[in-house]
Amino acid sequence: MSTRREARRVAIDVLYRCDLTDADPAEMIDDWRTGGREVPPFAERIVEGVGRRLPEIDLLLEEHAEGWTVARMAALDRTILRVAVYELLEGEDVPPSVAISEAVDAASELSSDEARGFVNGILGRIGRERAAGGPPGG
Repeated sequence: MSTRREARRVAIDVLYRCDLTDADPAEMIDDWRTGGREVPPFAERIVEGVGRRLPEIDLLLEEHAEGWTVARMAALDRTILRVAVYELLEGEDVPPSVAISEAVDAASELSSDEARGFVNGILGRIGRERAAGGPPGG
């Protein structure tokens, strides 16, 4: 079927559209399927998880994005960060280094030239805090 990387990209696309249209993630997944688009189980897990933990995820982003609010971030960068933070919080089967690397790669391929460093910096701070035993954790 699809690789995890491909599933993450589907999750990013679904969540990005949710962010732009203020749509419910579950409804967006249904719309995709109704339109004949595949939503792999791993992508669905990410979309549902980000939707469920969005306030917590955004708070972590606010706390670690030096000089930035979540609202000021580019929508695509914000979405990529949300996916990665969800994986850092709940991805027992995804090592933190993989979650961060996948997000940096997605930012490099999908967003602006500056997005790679921006995403890497925020996720690096969150990852280091998590490795030291502090929040995030859920």
